[in-house]
Parts: sequence; structure tokens; C-alpha cells
Amino acid sequence: MTDLVDTYLSDAPDARRPALTRLRELCAAELTGFGETVAHGMPVYVRSGGTVAEIAWANQKQYISFYLMRTDVRDAFADRLAGHDMGKACLRFRHPDRIDWDLLRDLLRAVSRAEAAPDQVC
Repeated sequence: MTDLVDTYLSDAPDARRPALTRLRELCAAELTGFGETVAHGMPVYVRSGGTVAEIAWANQKQYISFYLMRTDVRDAFADRLAGHDMGKACLRFRHPDRIDWDLLRDLLRAVSRAEAAPDQVC
């Protein structure tokens, strides 16, 4: 874990910091073999030996964003993602107390188990 992400968390609003910290801890636990850094102003996770972030998250003005850049994992979880506020690769949680932690854990596990495939990352 990096000092940059520590700074990112310390700058987050008090009301969201616990959820963002939990999200970071979940990423650290599930993304074995990934490195953590900050890119494009948010924490990102890059597979060892890779150059492309496969997971990222951010504190936005109106919500917490979870970025799932793997199209293969998004497709595999389409049914579970259907009921959530989601853009192309961004899962939005407007209320930190309503984050679906089980879904995020399962998505992270699927990303971790998937083979690195640049054409599967958007």
C-alpha cells in the first residue's frame, strides 16, 4: 500500500472515509499479486508485470466509484450488476452504508483469478 493512497484517504470526507478504507482493505485482501498506486487522481490496482489498471476506486462529489475495467468480469456478473447504478465501467454507490460488499468481494476475486488479458480491459 502506498503513501499516495494514505494521503488520498486522509483528504476524503469524514463520512466516506470508513467505506473508502474498507474498500482499500478489501482490494488488498483479494487482489493478490497486484500493486496499488494512484493514477488519474484515484487509487488503482495493476497486476504484477502489467501496465494497465484493472480496478480503481474514487471518492466523487456525489458518490463512491468502483471501476471494474475488465469487460470479461463485467459480462460474467451482468445479472448481479443489473440492479446497480453503473456506467460502462463505473459502479456508483451514492450511500456508503448501502455498498454491496459481497458483490465487490466477488468481483475482486474474479479479477484476481482471471488471466491478464489487455484486450479484456477497457
